[in-house]
Amino acid sequence: MTNIQFAKRLQPLKSNVFADMDRAKAVALAAGREVIDLSLGSSDLPAEAHVIEAIAQSLHDRSTHGYLLFNGTQGFREAAANWYEQKFGIKVDPQTEVLPLIGSQEGTAHLPLAILNPGDFALLLDPGYPSHAGGVYLASGQIYSMPLLAENGFLPVFADIPAPVLAQSRMMVLSYPHNPTAAIAPLSFFQEAVAFCQQHNLVLVHDFPYVDLVFQETGEWGKGSRGAEEQRSRGESLMPHVPCLVPSILQADPEKSVSIEFFTLSKSYNMGGFRIGYAIGNAQLINALRQVKAAVDFNQYRGILNGAIAALTGPQAGVKSAVATFQGRRDAFISALHRIGWNVPTPQATMYIWAKLPSPWSENSVEFCTQLVKQTGVAASPGAGFGKSGEGYVRFALVHEPPLLEIAVERMAEFLH
Repeated sequence: MTNIQFAKRLQPLKSNVFADMDRAKAVALAAGREVIDLSLGSSDLPAEAHVIEAIAQSLHDRSTHGYLLFNGTQGFREAAANWYEQKFGIKVDPQTEVLPLIGSQEGTAHLPLAILNPGDFALLLDPGYPSHAGGVYLASGQIYSMPLLAENGFLPVFADIPAPVLAQSRMMVLSYPHNPTAAIAPLSFFQEAVAFCQQHNLVLVHDFPYVDLVFQETGEWGKGSRGAEEQRSRGESLMPHVPCLVPSILQADPEKSVSIEFFTLSKSYNMGGFRIGYAIGNAQLINALRQVKAAVDFNQYRGILNGAIAALTGPQAGVKSAVATFQGRRDAFISALHRIGWNVPTPQATMYIWAKLPSPWSENSVEFCTQLVKQTGVAASPGAGFGKSGEGYVRFALVHEPPLLEIAVERMAEFLH
């Protein structure tokens, strides 16, 4: 067989938390275990009927069957811009400040190709979503990991970044509400981040998939909160049917001087398999990402964009329903964990529980998850798979109804004792 030489950039991509758990689940299934999969944050809820209908109608329209170039996405870009303006009160130009994406993951993975030269640093959250690091590796960049610690509210401390690293850095990636820790960030933190990136000439990237998966008791930025009142006093609008409970990075950088934000319809609208998202932000960054994207793919099938337009512009009751569903699951799972003596804090956002592992697993999250699925059939994601600072934690995705979540906790109780 020919000895094929592969690029060195593939080396750090060999290990992936989701692929590793897939193998562990396969072993458990082969052994006859009934698997309760809490490892993957893919919503089990359906897309709304009016979204499916818009896609279905498109299938019978022959004009939707060909390649879709940028100009053909104008309707979607306008819907995305209007959604953003209504929700956050920031004006957006759909022609120059919006770009359709195949999910926010595509955007965060491709943007480093437009920003980094080989050897440049990207400042990433640790723990953080794996594709953030993957995009930097593909661009032959270096990663400086900003540790997220419980005592800091799982927010990075910018003053801790070494000066030599800053001198070689080109971009910073944030993501709040955060996967995997479920932490949220106040507007004051984003303002600090924007000022820091302006001072050090960094591109500021914000991955924002959980914009709507925030629970009402958060109160930090939502209806009736100080943040919302400040917006109203400035004459800015709030989405009337989906209260804005967490801030956008562009509310801290309304001139879009250094910032770009990534959205997806996977979480708010249960459209993960449809692969539709978009970027909003600095026009130069949008154009640079568009250049990379043009070399890689065309856009999605037009029918998918029609469905996305229906989601963004149509009734929003499904968003509220999804949030209520995940809040109920969160409450049930946390209560069950507390009953077995595992005292995990109640998260304010996302579809995840970030749990500190008890002894003797406190320094071996991978082994905990491997043995857990092997012995009980309950699959979770090891904290170490999201970065060095994730060690000692495990992430559970709330992608089943409360009765099954409670069964999962009962199985874990037997495993832990």
